[in-house]
Amino acid sequence: MKSYRLSFSNGRGDSLSAILDLPLGERPRAFAIFAHCFTCGKNLRAERHLSLALTQEGIALLRFDFTGLGESDGAFYDTNFSTNVADILAAADFLDSEYQAPRLLIGHSLGGAAVLMAARQLDTVQAVATIGAPAEPAHVKGLFVHMEDIIRARGEAEVRIAGRPFTIRRQFLDNIESTPLAAEVAALRKAVLILHSLQDTVVGVDNARKLYEAARHPKSFVTLDGADHLLTRKADALYTGRLIAAWGSRYLDLDVPKPLLTEQQAVVRLGARGFTTEVQVGHHHFLADEPTKVGGDDLGPAPYDLLLASLGTCTAMTVRMYADRKGWSLEEVRVHLSHRKDYPSDARQAGEHPAKLDHIDRILELEGPLDTEQRARLIEIANRCPVHRTLHSEIVVETRLREGTKP
Repeated sequence: MKSYRLSFSNGRGDSLSAILDLPLGERPRAFAIFAHCFTCGKNLRAERHLSLALTQEGIALLRFDFTGLGESDGAFYDTNFSTNVADILAAADFLDSEYQAPRLLIGHSLGGAAVLMAARQLDTVQAVATIGAPAEPAHVKGLFVHMEDIIRARGEAEVRIAGRPFTIRRQFLDNIESTPLAAEVAALRKAVLILHSLQDTVVGVDNARKLYEAARHPKSFVTLDGADHLLTRKADALYTGRLIAAWGSRYLDLDVPKPLLTEQQAVVRLGARGFTTEVQVGHHHFLADEPTKVGGDDLGPAPYDLLLASLGTCTAMTVRMYADRKGWSLEEVRVHLSHRKDYPSDARQAGEHPAKLDHIDRILELEGPLDTEQRARLIEIANRCPVHRTLHSEIVVETRLREGTKP
């Protein structure tokens, strides 16, 4: 996933701060918009994890701060549910003019209600997914119900939500109470996915039932069992993103990604930016990357990690084949490996400064009723695995340009 910070106008003179997350190679199969929960923002950790899952399936995601929140311009106290919907429409216009019109809307909590309202006004949108969304916008009053009378009497009041102060005005209450979300959902002729946790203590799961009953087919409901309202666990956010991507593939007419083809045993592909690399070995496909500390996105093992994995798997397989041939009771093999570069000990003691040598530590765990001689023999066999021998032999790597490659 590659992320870009950008901004767009909400049409009312305010600049909204956004992040566009693009998939590997920056060749999206579709664009989506994410609307965050009430008083949240685009940088919520759950959003980043959810976006990671979507971009891995080729779906680009635009996440932004609503007016008056996060890094966006404007005053929060002047906003309401209708302005949130308008911000989503402005985000769609921005994508349409600068990239590609969105085909998927995703909303979390009150943002889920907002995307349901916005979807009817966007012809390009084919599917809408909500996460922990209320059946009516007025549900959000439960966060400051003890201040409602004061807000109405004074016209505004400061409330604390998740420990942060926000000014709520009477116009906000009037707006959320006058928005007929159920009627909008009933008139929505797009695919709808409703995701909700039975353990959601902020927006009860009965809200999901009401939305599902109001929606037309095609509609789906999936329970996010065990998740909290904010999807604070990484596993829950990734699971949610994968669910949305899998469900959306039925309705978004996603372009089939161009396959990696080669006449060789393996092929890798790296895009214009970053280090995230596609790897195709036969019919097996996975990602390689660098750690974040060196500028990568940590979406896969690093090159030396793959080297260790190659030695480890070859070691385990070789030991297994030998034990099976001997009829020994080897129940499980575990190979622990690490790589480092170090000076030769004798040269260091002599005060010389030669080039560092690659050093691999390999530790075997052999489970089963094996005697001392059998274990010693399996260690000898481990040193004879084909990859081990390759690493100790002279290796010739020939590099050339593929025919037809542009200079």
